[in-house]
Amino acid sequence: MRLWASGVTVVTTAQNGQYVGVTVSSFTSVSLTPPLALVCLYKHTESCKAVLDAGVFAVSILGEGQGALSEQFAGHNKDYAAGEDRFHNVATSTKVSGAPVLDNAIAWLDCRVTAAHDGGTHWVIIGEILATGRRSDEPKPLVYYNRAYRTVTP
Repeated sequence: MRLWASGVTVVTTAQNGQYVGVTVSSFTSVSLTPPLALVCLYKHTESCKAVLDAGVFAVSILGEGQGALSEQFAGHNKDYAAGEDRFHNVATSTKVSGAPVLDNAIAWLDCRVTAAHDGGTHWVIIGEILATGRRSDEPKPLVYYNRAYRTVTP
């Protein structure tokens, strides 16, 4: 699967006044009417449990130069492993659902959970898109391919 190029996102939620987030590449649009998106989250993570309990999540789409941010939310950076504050030095805001959006993302979606389907080791979580936004410039996406971050060159 490392040869499948994918975009890089950070999926976040707020539960009991705490922000929780994780890097996710399993994200896609499902439907335009109604507007739906899905994320796949490993069942045994704090982030998955928090999204399901809170019933809301945000997806922040990362851009060129944000590989370190992806690593921070993936817990690969030793300073932000499990139990550490992955939101340290990360500017956020909330939109409709109350889930935090990463302010420097190239685009974001704010969602309400409408369904969760058993996907073996993961939950396939469907969210109704409540609000979206994007940067006004023409940013390049961050792409993950063959175990490395890449960018798209026009």
